Amino acid sequence: MRRQCALACAAVLTLIASLLVAASPAQAAVGLRVSGRNIVEANGSVFVIRGTSHAHTWYTTQTSSIANIKAKGANAVRVVLSGGRWPANGPSDVANVISLCKASKLICILENHDTTGFGEQSGSVSLDAAVDYWISLQSVLTGEENNVIINIGNEPIGNNAVTPGWTQATSAAIQRMRTAGFQHLLMVDAPNWGQDWSFTMRDNAATVAAADPQRNTVFSVHMYGVFDTAAEITSYLNAFQTAGLPLVIGEFGFNHSDGNPDEDTIMAEAEARGIGYLGWSWSGNGGGVEYLDQVTNFNPNQLTSWGTRLFNGANGIASTAEECTMCGGGTPPVDTTPPTTPGTPAASSITSTGASLSWTASTDSGGSGLAGYNVYRSNGTQLGTSTTNSLTLTGLTPSTAYTVYVRARDGAGNLSANSSSVTFTTSAAPSDTTAPTTPGTPTVSGVTSSGASLSWTASTDAGGSGLAGYNVYRSNGTQLATTTTNSVTLTGLTASTAYTVYVRARDGAGNLSANSSSVTFTTTGGTSGGCTATGTVQSQWGNGYVVQPVTVTNGTTARTSWTVTFTLPAGHTLSGSWNANVSVSGQTVTATSMGYNGTLGSGASTSFGFQVSRPNGNTATVTSYTCA
Repeated sequence: MRRQCALACAAVLTLIASLLVAASPAQAAVGLRVSGRNIVEANGSVFVIRGTSHAHTWYTTQTSSIANIKAKGANAVRVVLSGGRWPANGPSDVANVISLCKASKLICILENHDTTGFGEQSGSVSLDAAVDYWISLQSVLTGEENNVIINIGNEPIGNNAVTPGWTQATSAAIQRMRTAGFQHLLMVDAPNWGQDWSFTMRDNAATVAAADPQRNTVFSVHMYGVFDTAAEITSYLNAFQTAGLPLVIGEFGFNHSDGNPDEDTIMAEAEARGIGYLGWSWSGNGGGVEYLDQVTNFNPNQLTSWGTRLFNGANGIASTAEECTMCGGGTPPVDTTPPTTPGTPAASSITSTGASLSWTASTDSGGSGLAGYNVYRSNGTQLGTSTTNSLTLTGLTPSTAYTVYVRARDGAGNLSANSSSVTFTTSAAPSDTTAPTTPGTPTVSGVTSSGASLSWTASTDAGGSGLAGYNVYRSNGTQLATTTTNSVTLTGLTASTAYTVYVRARDGAGNLSANSSSVTFTTTGGTSGGCTATGTVQSQWGNGYVVQPVTVTNGTTARTSWTVTFTLPAGHTLSGSWNANVSVSGQTVTATSMGYNGTLGSGASTSFGFQVSRPNGNTATVTSYTCA
């Protein structure tokens, strides 16, 4: 996802003439294909996507997630891939993903995440570059047209204008795919980080559909804060329905930092209209949107509230998904037979912080297939998972005895009996006097009257004992918190107080890094009587950042307008804003309410956002706001 918010504005949908032009009859297509507004299989059966996304490129060892997603009732999974912006997924890896999807009778929607936020986010690539990636995979994709949908590029354009624009770039990408010989059903994402608040995809979809010589392209919109009301959702879906063009809701959530999506309407309308949807995402979210995890730590037995809503709630996946008929059709048999017990693990390559384990493989006769193995410590703590009969453990404690055992798991979630245990002892930690590198400057978000969230660029450690975590200090040397990751949420702070904080990394030998650069923020003073404003840095890059949302919360007395002031750091300039009237005097910015968001009752909230340009390499951000 890794998205930056678009301007959430409710606009009256006026379809331009090009959208009303009916698509030409589709040429003969292989496998999954478009028929009118529907996706159909090669045998003509209508297929309505019901599934979720899996962040494979960052979690390539979590391949059991595919079977686990199927076990929750999904009929499709959208798999995140990268050609090199993140850990690259080559042909053998992608072929394995496809085989796992087929084994679980899931339609495999493969997407290239490298295009996310092109024109606005550093490192993003064009749709043309995404096509190069798909061509590099063509040998393992050809012949899988019954099972694979190619999502050419995730959220391919941010909020900035690019040349060529979305319509031209998307049309050209489709035509290159067809010229290269791809027969697959293609999926194309909207601009504006997928949310299409500018209605570029809505108003030009007919043109793009006509650019596909096979007329075999489906459009994908991502619904987050832009789609926070039923009217916005139904209006957008009506536009595609009126135009007779195929649409799926390629991502959505139950909450987001750019606003609160109306997931109930999204799911109900999708079911009523026969539109596919894909929730975001199975597990592994970071960057402040961890709440979008559907299960905790990839454990299918630990559904979050979002996962429970998506899979088991009204109009959810479990009650509405129908398996693809070309995958076998019908209701899959219930598997209650666990796999056989794995062999006793053998330990090798033992170090101060890790060890390699291997064991005799299990077999499964229940029908859902062997999915992998879980490795546990004798106290029941799970140390890791594997899809093969071996695992390399990391992050262990030096000079410590570990007694471990293994359990096999199948595609239905059944676990075998415990294997016999093996005990090994990690070696002593090497002498380490080398401190970790200095952490990056902390970034502040979510400031309240008693807390704030911090994140920073991670340190590295070359001394041998390994990076153990971070300490967070106030400028007077008072330690405020410790964490094992490069983020922390501070609590118990004093209202209306300025805090200057810095971070030091620590390694396993107790060495501390140098102090990071400091950041200053001021806690709010509560909501009694007046109003407060808190800002969240949603995304940033070398020479700019976006603050979204700035949440304005009213006190106890109703008001008809509000004014928020803040100071830009030296050298920073305002480059855009939304949902507020903004004026700038020197480095002081004054944001006042619009006609539609100034009236607030007791305790009510609204929000606005802005974008800032800054000198390349400067990491400062706006951290303090005053509301009146």
